[in-house]
Amino acid sequence: MVLLLAGAAGCVPIEPGAPGPSANGTSATQSTRLLDQLTVARAGSMKGYSRDRFPHWRRAGENCDVRDTVLKRDGTGVEGAGCNVVGGRWDSVYDNRVLTDPSDVDIDHMVPLANAWRSGADEWDDKRRGDFANDLDRPQLIAVSLQSNRAKGDQDPSQWKPSRRDFWCEYAQDWIAVKHYWKLTVTSAEKDALADMLETCPWPSQALSSPI
Repeated sequence: MVLLLAGAAGCVPIEPGAPGPSANGTSATQSTRLLDQLTVARAGSMKGYSRDRFPHWRRAGENCDVRDTVLKRDGTGVEGAGCNVVGGRWDSVYDNRVLTDPSDVDIDHMVPLANAWRSGADEWDDKRRGDFANDLDRPQLIAVSLQSNRAKGDQDPSQWKPSRRDFWCEYAQDWIAVKHYWKLTVTSAEKDALADMLETCPWPSQALSSPI
């Protein structure tokens, strides 16, 4: 079955199962170890939360900002007018859509800002929250379809997963990597969902199980 973004200009079909980007060189075994190191806690309150407490998007040179940087990094054949991205191609790894109109592309925070707030970022200052919201060094920012990003909202993996199942392994690995680096907590349901998603990864035992 070929998926097509209905009613949105600039989108073309993409075959299911198309390969996504690499999982940043992290193995499922390493991700499992990092997951076990995360602190399990109940989700905190949203009291005091505002997206303005996570200042973004920061300048990233030559009057460009972090959003421009991610669009250029994740796209192919990207066309720009100054810092404004006006064309290109983006493969939305969440839902198997190919986007050719920048207005159809959102920059998703892998760990949503509101989720971060509930898992420890409420205790940070705005400078650290800004560092988190603009983090280009971890797999925290990714260009995806507007529809998939809006469907995800601020939900964790126990509440929302990409419709593209063959991206679950990397999604879990990336989520874990971000939470581990920023020392954010996970709920018990979130941890269980991440462990289940890691089971979709290719494990060493699978690679070695071919008959002699």
